[in-house]
Amino acid sequence: MAGISVTLEGDNIQLAFQKGEQSTAVVMDPQAARSLVRAVSQLLAAIGESAEEGGDDTPEELVDVTSQTIDVGMDEHGMAVVALQAGMMPPFLLRLKDDEARHIAQSLLEILNSPRDVRVSHGDH
Repeated sequence: MAGISVTLEGDNIQLAFQKGEQSTAVVMDPQAARSLVRAVSQLLAAIGESAEEGGDDTPEELVDVTSQTIDVGMDEHGMAVVALQAGMMPPFLLRLKDDEARHIAQSLLEILNSPRDVRVSHGDH
């Protein structure tokens, strides 16, 4: 079992790992640390873990942004890929299984096919 510690190094955050005789430490500025937290949260959500299951009382951060550009395509394995840059976040790729891509496409079509006043009454989404 690996040991993990998180400490402050001045205005930065140090994340240290130790497994057996090997140890590694990474020092991050606050922005990099927040990006790491978001990435780990997304990975936990992808595998079906939630904060409640892990016993963590930290609320998930919801980022509300509009992307200037959104690209849709396929990766080298034939998976649907959505690429976008959202606000100040770095660009990222969202890989979707076929059923996930179909669900998103169907949901967006339902939203776009509904009258505007119905959309607004349901929170504008």
